Amino acid sequence: MKRCIPLLISILLLTAGYATAGPFDEANSKSLYTDIKAHKIGDILTVIISENARASNKANSTTKKSTTASVDGGPGIGGFDFFAPFGMSAENESEFDGEGRTEKNGSLIAQMTVKVVGINPNGDLLVEGHRILDINNDQETLFLSGIVREKDVTPANTIYSYQIGDAEISYKGKGQSHDGSRPGFFTRLVNWLF
Repeated sequence: MKRCIPLLISILLLTAGYATAGPFDEANSKSLYTDIKAHKIGDILTVIISENARASNKANSTTKKSTTASVDGGPGIGGFDFFAPFGMSAENESEFDGEGRTEKNGSLIAQMTVKVVGINPNGDLLVEGHRILDINNDQETLFLSGIVREKDVTPANTIYSYQIGDAEISYKGKGQSHDGSRPGFFTRLVNWLF
């Protein structure tokens, strides 16, 4: 009987612990063997923004046109012999050579955290987030939204920006340094007119 008492106490403690803890919640449990990745609304995810955009366009156009005409006439015949010999020639040449080139480069390297704001029926995550940096009255705003496949999220709960579908990335600045880099009003007016 004395041997059964410790066994009985152990069974009672185990069942009492289960009764107070309630059923096992797999979604919110933190296992030592699984990675914690964003998978539900409200979860956060780190986006590594690495965007390089480059576009160039080049056009050449060359045209050349040359025209030559000449007319010669001799003395008149019969009653028209008083006409003297005559000659006339004309030459026309036109040439056009045009070249146009456009080139634009852009690069954005940053990291930011976004929040899962919705889930598509197929399980893809809708993410959105913004980051505002205010340094010496200069404000930089970074905004990102898009669609993330859950399988693209790394074990470290990160994703690259080029893996985000329908990505919208916006980087805007305002303040003294931003205003100082813009041309003045009259310069912009002259550029607009001409």
